Amino acid sequence: MEAAVAVPQHQLFESTNSRSIAIFDWFITASTNPISNAEHCDALQSALGIPLPEMTFGNNFLTLEHRPSSWKYSFSTKDALKIVKNGQLVDGDGGVKVGYADKWLESRHAPSLDLSLQLKLTHILIRTDPSSQLPLPKTVPTKPYDWTYTTTYPGHQDIEASTDSSISETSWVPADDENPSNGIPMAELTRPDPILFYAEIPLFEDELHDNGSSTLIVRIRVMPSCIFILSRFTLRVDNVLFRTYDTRMYHSFASKPPLIVRERSGWEAPYERVKRQLPRRDDLTPLTDPTFIAKILTEMPSQASQKEGAKTGWRGLGTTREIAVLG
Repeated sequence: MEAAVAVPQHQLFESTNSRSIAIFDWFITASTNPISNAEHCDALQSALGIPLPEMTFGNNFLTLEHRPSSWKYSFSTKDALKIVKNGQLVDGDGGVKVGYADKWLESRHAPSLDLSLQLKLTHILIRTDPSSQLPLPKTVPTKPYDWTYTTTYPGHQDIEASTDSSISETSWVPADDENPSNGIPMAELTRPDPILFYAEIPLFEDELHDNGSSTLIVRIRVMPSCIFILSRFTLRVDNVLFRTYDTRMYHSFASKPPLIVRERSGWEAPYERVKRQLPRRDDLTPLTDPTFIAKILTEMPSQASQKEGAKTGWRGLGTTREIAVLG
């Protein structure tokens, strides 16, 4: 029989759209709000310079504050979308072209092609293939950006929110693989310890013109011994590829001095390769589940999913682990 886990002293706070916990030296706030209204979206789009995802939760965020050091770290929609490529895609950006684009290119001069479909496909092609020489209808926006909203956003140190003007950017250094404290202890995270605080914070979602989906969700768990965060970007482009980018952050309350472990990982695979792993061939529902997609991608040989990927040349592939020591 396992010994009961001692629950440390903590306080919970709750308002209409946010929840917070004060525990040890930490104050953590998660804010979940409805989809941003038109006025907020217009302002955010103007600031970012790209069209926004269909469901943009511009007021959602997660913020952690380590009070003794005044260190603040946040996950927010605006900062996540800042990482989305604004402009022509180049090598390393992992540009994606929709599955039926090539077929349409072959028949783009066919007189029987419906004009409305031409406009829609031209819009998609221009946004996904910067080298396209297609004539662009005047009614279609021409400014290029990454239409998949791929982001490798790992959160950010919120210096502007700090009241201490002497706070500087925290240095992240490569983790020591031989040092157990520099890793994320999965055995601890899978124990049935009490969950003192939990939040799931959606930042954005888009259906990619009915060609798939793109989502970014941040989750946090606070347990008696630690804080664990998972930020997961998931991309599905139908008949083309699946892509996942995870940021995991871990802090043990027992670490002295306080230590943060951050692990960033990107995976990618062709659509058909993931589809072959379905439990039932006639049920495609799991392909809309980010957890299922991540499980399949992470169980593939790393050579396939973190080096070759879907042959897009995306620089987000691979895994890096780093640490930060709080003063």
